[in-house]
Amino acid sequence: MRKKWYLVIIFLLSFVWLNQASIQADQHDTSSSIYVVPVEDDVEQGLASFLERSINEAEESFADLIVFEIDSPGGRVDSANDIANLITSADIPTVAYIINQAASAGSYIALNADEIYFQPNGRMGAAGVINSDGTAADSKAQSDWIKAMRASAEANDRDPLYAEAMANSDIDLPDLGAPEGEFLTLSPQEAVEVGYAEGIAEDRRQLFEQLEISNPQVTEMELTISEQIARFITNPVVIPILLSIASIGLIVELYSPGFGIPGILGLVSLILFFYGHLVAGLAGYESVILLLVGLICIILEIFVPSGILGIIGAGAILGALLVSGADMGHMAFSVGIALLVSIILSIVLFRKLDFNKGILRHIVLSDATKSEYGYVSNENRMDLIGLKGRALTFLRPSGTAVFNGERLDVVTEGSFINRDAEVEIVKVEGSRIVVREIQK
Repeated sequence: MRKKWYLVIIFLLSFVWLNQASIQADQHDTSSSIYVVPVEDDVEQGLASFLERSINEAEESFADLIVFEIDSPGGRVDSANDIANLITSADIPTVAYIINQAASAGSYIALNADEIYFQPNGRMGAAGVINSDGTAADSKAQSDWIKAMRASAEANDRDPLYAEAMANSDIDLPDLGAPEGEFLTLSPQEAVEVGYAEGIAEDRRQLFEQLEISNPQVTEMELTISEQIARFITNPVVIPILLSIASIGLIVELYSPGFGIPGILGLVSLILFFYGHLVAGLAGYESVILLLVGLICIILEIFVPSGILGIIGAGAILGALLVSGADMGHMAFSVGIALLVSIILSIVLFRKLDFNKGILRHIVLSDATKSEYGYVSNENRMDLIGLKGRALTFLRPSGTAVFNGERLDVVTEGSFINRDAEVEIVKVEGSRIVVREIQK
């Protein structure tokens, strides 16, 4: 009898255990893996590299959704295009959650997401194309950008008119606060009204509720230290400053004894430039090889002066810098600024500093054959003045004469003197001996 009760108890315990396991499995099945990726600050290639890593990691983890939390004033058009391609090619549904602003390139990134949500204070738009000097881009660039904005809106079933109005100030939408001459910027309520947003959520909890996600398992992506460095260094404003520091440090080191702080700053700036561009995916190993070849050639030029090695070295370093940038034109502009600073600094240091110090002391000739050291260019024979002799040749006005049995090259004061005429030395200027005919 007891044995039967034991069997009943074991059966009940097994049933409870299996039921609990089933409940836990159901809870696990209903949970959603959400990757939250920040899209903050300027849009540049460093941000594109970070988003590429984040999307790849989400796909490898079989995430259910990627939420891009956008707070960006805009940035580079080429980087925005790269980011848009990453988002549209992702195998996972995407949501753009505008937590503050999605301006310019930031609005373009948001348009490429499957869904858009706003925080109550968010805004989106003002996407006119601006050059690095603050002026409006040419008509070709603007036309291409407007088409890209419209295409992104149409790809997600949004009215392309509003996307175009964000980039084209000729569109007249006074009801939305964008009369002709101004770019459109949508508030959260306006975005919902025109179908550019699925909703407004004060925080992630409300966002997940509107997305009908009851049990989110959130993974927050963060920039690594390398990516933070890369984002800072690849900023269009930082690049010319960094290259200028590198050139100043290395030039000052040429005029300084030993190898000190200026040289260290120059090398560190140069290394940071290439490191940041490598991490951002802008520079390849070909740029590093060009840099090394350039440095080796310049070092060899110091010890084996030829001129050719120096030209090759400078060209290789310049090529390494140009191929490392996302935009060849902007990189050329940055290199030009650094070269201008270098030339000005070199002129100043050339005039002010001592060549007997620094690396230049090995390649600049500082010795001089000065008279105070016992060097003379010619023997100045003042003892010849007053001597009388005979012209061995016609003096027209130069020729040869003999004085006390010594043949000398002489020159007259300008007149012609016949051969065998008697002459007198009247002046000696270095190797120039001036004679005059003796009148009888």
